[in-house]
Amino acid sequence: MFIKDKISAYKILELDPSCNEGDVKKGYRKMANKYHPDKVSHLGYDLQKMAEEKFKAVSDAYQSIRKDRGMS
Repeated sequence: MFIKDKISAYKILELDPSCNEGDVKKGYRKMANKYHPDKVSHLGYDLQKMAEEKFKAVSDAYQSIRKDRGMS
């Protein structure tokens, strides 16, 4: 059983916990674009699978921050 802390979500998005909501959205978009599986589909199955895992982690981190801050 793993306990997720709030700081790890910010680390995944490469953000500071004191940033504002606009910075959270920008950080999410930046990381989602960087690790989107479609961007590496031409590089092979292994890299695409790794990108999918990272993309899921980025999405989960963003959802966690949104829920914690009460963002819509």
